Amino acid sequence: MTHILLAAALFTPAATVFAAPIDDAAPFPTRAKAAAADIPAPARTDKTPQALASTRTSPTLSDRALGLAAGVNRFLSPALALDLPAEAIGTPVAEDSKVKTVLQKALALLGTPYRWGGADPDKGFDCSGLVGYVFRNALGIELPRVSRDMARSGELVTDRAKLAAGDLVFFGRKGRVNHVGIYVGDGRFVHAPSRGKDVTVSSLDQGYWSGRFLQARRVSADGT
Repeated sequence: MTHILLAAALFTPAATVFAAPIDDAAPFPTRAKAAAADIPAPARTDKTPQALASTRTSPTLSDRALGLAAGVNRFLSPALALDLPAEAIGTPVAEDSKVKTVLQKALALLGTPYRWGGADPDKGFDCSGLVGYVFRNALGIELPRVSRDMARSGELVTDRAKLAAGDLVFFGRKGRVNHVGIYVGDGRFVHAPSRGKDVTVSSLDQGYWSGRFLQARRVSADGT
């Protein structure tokens, strides 16, 4: 029952009000505030045995993300089951096995908290930090650090209907890219949305992101 509720929460259409994503590609005007927001809350002074035991057994963020992904994957669309042939999900990084590696790495990070400038599963990710981490660790590909520069990498996918799993999808306003995610199939993509939210799967076709999609790019096996 917990897994069903969790999956429902992830894939329920977004509310009409959605916090705008942090623009990882722009000069950040409130860096001091961002740093302050990243400082953990002061530790509780409760020293009861129960509290100490809870502290000792608390999982890392990466453990939490892996546990969340395990519970969610059963409810994802067939395109995300990672056992379909190449022609079923496309081959954006040269081979079906490499596509699967990218998707597995990305989905294993579901639930990791957003952190501006973050590129570490145990500390958090911003949108381009997540994408860069996945491609670096899955395929050894080094992508540009920020989304606007990633949007110049790879091959432009001009037909949205031909998006394939593993493609990079870019969002923004007035033609200016400020957000990136990884397409996973079935009109969905995995990304790190904004401060206060976790790495999640969202829809390209409805909700906040549907009106902000700008373009998609297909990265080859050599990162070009």
